[in-house]
Amino acid sequence: MYLVVLRRSGPDYDLSKPLEEQLGWEDHAAFMDRLVDDGVILLGGPLADELRTAHAVRAASEEEVRATFARDPWSESHLVVDSIDAWTIRLASDGLDSS
Repeated sequence: MYLVVLRRSGPDYDLSKPLEEQLGWEDHAAFMDRLVDDGVILLGGPLADELRTAHAVRAASEEEVRATFARDPWSESHLVVDSIDAWTIRLASDGLDSS
């Protein structure tokens, strides 16, 4: 199934620093890259305000997504999950299975 994950800046996110200068950036980036390589994250990144992120993910359940994102080195410190919603795909490019 597909889901949309919305996260927001957590208590340790330093608004005075760019993303790449945040404490633990390299570990967080490596973790997220692995999720992309594993086919969990299909697309994602910061929203325009750069205080929130959105990710389109593939997983068996919301619980699986929560468990996966809980392993992020930034979980709860720099990024907090706001919502996880199932997403019914009705329109998709050839590279995305809508089932």
